[in-house]
Amino acid sequence: MNHDAFIVPPGAKVSLQKDYDPAYTANYHDRNDATLKLRSDIERLAKYQDILYAQNSYALLIIFQAMDAAGKDSTIKHVMSGINPQGCQVFSFKSPSHEELDHDYLWRSMKALPERGRIGIFNRSYYEEVLVVRVHPEILQKQQLPHLPKGNKIWQQRFTEINNFEKYLVDNGIVILKFFLNVSKAEQKKRFLARIDSPEKNWKFSINDVQERAFWSEYMNAYEEVFHHTSTTYAPWYIIPADRKWFMRMVVADIICSKLESLKLKYPTVSEEAQQHLLQAKFALEQEE
Repeated sequence: MNHDAFIVPPGAKVSLQKDYDPAYTANYHDRNDATLKLRSDIERLAKYQDILYAQNSYALLIIFQAMDAAGKDSTIKHVMSGINPQGCQVFSFKSPSHEELDHDYLWRSMKALPERGRIGIFNRSYYEEVLVVRVHPEILQKQQLPHLPKGNKIWQQRFTEINNFEKYLVDNGIVILKFFLNVSKAEQKKRFLARIDSPEKNWKFSINDVQERAFWSEYMNAYEEVFHHTSTTYAPWYIIPADRKWFMRMVVADIICSKLESLKLKYPTVSEEAQQHLLQAKFALEQEE
């Protein structure tokens, strides 16, 4: 699959409304075809994960950002359904705790970074600091900062800090994939109503979801600024159409598999001495009665 339709070119100014259709499905018009492709990629991902773990040189950090009800949880559940849980860890970042507010805003993310050989998933991330906090700047007052730059300088400062942070991670073997699941406002409304009307989904709904929906335009503007300033050659943003969950999951899985394939992962080779030990162990085992 060609990913050009989803990637944000570094430094590009994009319009979510004009440039990206949340209902886009490329050449896939049949859900069954996409489901078969997803199943195949789930198997591929399991194989790549096994080699990633064995090689123990790279780590993969996958970041999901989206508006509420876009499908972050279900995408993680479906795409990662075939991998070994021992090689994967998922962190969901909520409002900062008192302890976290006593540290810099990247601290809690640094603590959650994946080890070499593992896949780490951030369900929301440090990007909340230039999204939710930008839409609700009063949150800054709780962060106990020694001083606040005036105007938009705080956001420019954080964009620079995030880019530097991600460059540091990539330089040290942590490969970063950043996905924005692009759901339309109309589809979000439909999913909210489904959560309200279905007793088994009531637990997913919060009145805060509707309150945040009132800031839709502000969030779209904030996301566009994030893409413009933090989609880089080493950690680009992918904007994934999210109105059709079956297509969204397939695209995410395909991009992850393609990235792991590009790393040219290989199982470690053992030394001649180790091979001799293997032969000795094999001989000893075969001599057992």
